[in-house]
Amino acid sequence: MEQSETVLKAFVKQLTEASGALVEEIEPNGLEIISTQELQQKLKLPELTRLGFALERPKGAERVGLETEWLERLGRLLGQKGQFLRSVAPLLIQTMPTPSNPERILEHNLTLQNAIYRLVKVSPAWTRYLIFIFHFTAFADEKRDGILRLGINLSNGSLIDNFIETLLGEITQNSNLLDESIKLPPLWNTKQLNYFLEQALPRAIDSSLSQFLAGLKRRQERDLARIYDYHKQLRRESLLRMRKQPTETEQAKIQAITREYQAKIVDLQQKYDLRIDVEWVQTLEVIMPVQRFELIIKRRKGERHFHLDWNPLAKKLESAPCEYSYSLEGKRMVCDDALHIVSELAHRDCANCAKAYCRACHLLKCPKCGKSKT
Repeated sequence: MEQSETVLKAFVKQLTEASGALVEEIEPNGLEIISTQELQQKLKLPELTRLGFALERPKGAERVGLETEWLERLGRLLGQKGQFLRSVAPLLIQTMPTPSNPERILEHNLTLQNAIYRLVKVSPAWTRYLIFIFHFTAFADEKRDGILRLGINLSNGSLIDNFIETLLGEITQNSNLLDESIKLPPLWNTKQLNYFLEQALPRAIDSSLSQFLAGLKRRQERDLARIYDYHKQLRRESLLRMRKQPTETEQAKIQAITREYQAKIVDLQQKYDLRIDVEWVQTLEVIMPVQRFELIIKRRKGERHFHLDWNPLAKKLESAPCEYSYSLEGKRMVCDDALHIVSELAHRDCANCAKAYCRACHLLKCPKCGKSKT
């Protein structure tokens, strides 16, 4: 089974057991469930049922996948339970792994185009991750469902996309109590979280749907070309007849062909009109010890203290954030005013005055010419 199918099977097993069902794993890739009355109603299942989670499944088993119908069934059973979860990773800060060559790790993971940095020290610390899980559905001439995960380190705004699956795989199976003496980075306020999601969620959905959108574009261009060629040929034949013997009837045919072509284009636009529905599913708070790389960043005469965290479960250093777009794409630069770390796109020239400026410093308009940001 693929990882997503394994995770779904484990989730359904835990959820149905928590709802009072008797559950037994059966081969291949299935569950046999004796359901309670509540379970039968909310999952639309008989008292005794078999569920399969891969292409190869037990005889008589109903296929379970990440389709809208099954997500809605599980959502009815889950209700509001489990929408907010906190998990403490099963690691002791005193015994967690340490990176063997911090300078080399940093050299391979952090490049600043217009600034320099110095590693001050690497030391154990605690951090707090937030992981947001969304379900999205794209509608056009075809339909596509998917699950999207966005994770952020609240201590510095770094995305954890490059190890979020590893983190989820570890923490869903283990959870420890948190020592009250541990100092954690503060939770972000609603305004900060909303801004993060407004910036990061559209980018992540576009990335998840890239193949679907590329296929949609190919089909649309194919249909447009087919309709154009067909009506072009009709019009050319009518024009040839008009040259030989002009008639009002033939002129009316040409006008009708034009109207029909325009109507077909409108129909195609409606057929390929894209709508994306996004539904929040769950927020998971993950608390764990990390190895903290403390840095000093220098740009001209300015200096800023910053840090990146090395995750001991994934054994990876997180990427430097873009403090404007929360995007992983693009190289990183440092602005002159507040020494924000931003992508090249977030420090590009103003379309009006051609002067570069930092979008993290100036969210609404260019500070040079006063025009709204572009």
